[in-house]
Amino acid sequence: MPGSSVPAPDVSVILPCAGFGTRFGAPYPKELHCLAPGVTILDRSLEAVVELAKSGLHVRLVVVFGAHKLDTVRYLTRYSETFQTVFVHQDDTIQPGLEGAIRSALPLTQGPVALVLPDIVLTGSDTAGSLAAALRHTEATGWSVVAAEEHDPDTLRQMGALAVADVGGVMTVNAATDKPKDPSGFNAFWGMVVAGESEAHGLPDVVGGGVDSPLTGAIAHMVEGIVNHNTLTD
Repeated sequence: MPGSSVPAPDVSVILPCAGFGTRFGAPYPKELHCLAPGVTILDRSLEAVVELAKSGLHVRLVVVFGAHKLDTVRYLTRYSETFQTVFVHQDDTIQPGLEGAIRSALPLTQGPVALVLPDIVLTGSDTAGSLAAALRHTEATGWSVVAAEEHDPDTLRQMGALAVADVGGVMTVNAATDKPKDPSGFNAFWGMVVAGESEAHGLPDVVGGGVDSPLTGAIAHMVEGIVNHNTLTD
């Protein structure tokens, strides 16, 4: 329509899809693996994001991709009427891995920013509203996480580990580190991270090494479980 414009997003979501999924061992992107008829891992990982859009928020989905992920790009067209979707190619020569994906996406974000991984699926009741709840928590602390309790050291070594405790009736992150060599002292891990607009520049430090995690002091919205679909047996 002449004169129409795209509304400014109320929240941005970074979806890193440039990985190779080597451990998954499938001849197709792992996020496109079917969990049920017509439902992929990617669909399940985006359920809480879809719920944000259903609530009336304008959601900008910033998809970070590589040339080997054009099937994923095509698949995401089914969400073209749900999100304001933009794509950015990750150049691994600048910075590889998840940290590089976040840095590639940040210039395209506006408003509070959520980091949602395409192979992470929340389980249990009321998971659809979990991201909305975490988004509200950022108004108080600038940072929030959607997390699940976990005590298995092998799992914690592979994830964004958290030490979570009840502080005055609010679940709070007392310590955080990504993929700790020594997981003792950690009792949970995050599945999604939300940063207020003024804090979003620190998102790469959530997964980067050599710096203190900005998640210390964040409010944790706890869910029943989080599945990391790293292999076909997950």
